[in-house]
Amino acid sequence: MSSGPTAVVALDVGGTGMKCALVRPDGTVHHEERHPTRAERGPEAVTETILSVAESLAGRARADGLTPIAAGIAVPGVVDEIEGVAVWSSNIGFRDVPLRDLAVRRLGIPAALGHDVRVGALAEARLGAGAGQRHVLFVAIGTGIAAGLVVDGTGYPGAHGAAGELGHIVVRPGGRPCPCGQRGCLEAVASARAVGLRYAELTGRPSATAFDVATAAAGGDEPARQVWQEAVEALADGLVIAQALYDVGVVVLGGGLAEARDDLLNPVREAVARRVTFHRTPAIVRAELGDAAGCLGSALLALDSLKGAP
Repeated sequence: MSSGPTAVVALDVGGTGMKCALVRPDGTVHHEERHPTRAERGPEAVTETILSVAESLAGRARADGLTPIAAGIAVPGVVDEIEGVAVWSSNIGFRDVPLRDLAVRRLGIPAALGHDVRVGALAEARLGAGAGQRHVLFVAIGTGIAAGLVVDGTGYPGAHGAAGELGHIVVRPGGRPCPCGQRGCLEAVASARAVGLRYAELTGRPSATAFDVATAAAGGDEPARQVWQEAVEALADGLVIAQALYDVGVVVLGGGLAEARDDLLNPVREAVARRVTFHRTPAIVRAELGDAAGCLGSALLALDSLKGAP
């Protein structure tokens, strides 16, 4: 490792945009920028954009007097972190893309590939709302719902890179269809997308976001209150299942729906407490790092890969 000032090239790739940064080993962000993903161009074009942006960031680091020592890339979908392969992604179209090795060849430095939610979980567990806790479950509630389990600072990817699909636990058997093919998934009831769609069904106002629904519910709007309560109850069911499986000390709620703050946290805490019997009730808190979590987590993953362990 270089004896001078160093940085990690970090990218958090989403279906719409890429959040990119140069991160110092102590977690401070030296430089950040954003780029459109433009997934409609196909996975090959997106891969080239990822590599070009990473290469440009490495060049920016050198120009700023920093030595790039590693690269971390986070992508959605199913990710094989051991082999460094983006196995599958519905919104970008990745199918068995060896992104880690492609980045190593392009940049000439070590690289790591991670799952977007799991690296966000890593950042929240070490640097954010879960800091100081040994067992942390990060739940991202946005267009979909996914989770990342972090134990003693290490993320758990599962045997096939698909751990943490909390959104596809069936909480309402025979309920609303989910894009995954099942019915009654948590994601089909409590995601930001589901909340907006359900409210539109009841009111005929299709432009309302989940945050709009939360605000309207707090203001006494009855359809909004109904939709919000349905989401809260479903989310509580999902979290109690997760707690039965993982027994974590803290659940960190992030993603777009968490922007509702106490309008989400308080009723979810109450609903979970009503359901818990012999399990220990986890602390339920809001994520602290916002949309910086993905880049920070990508950087942490890359640094971990250099030393073999957190």
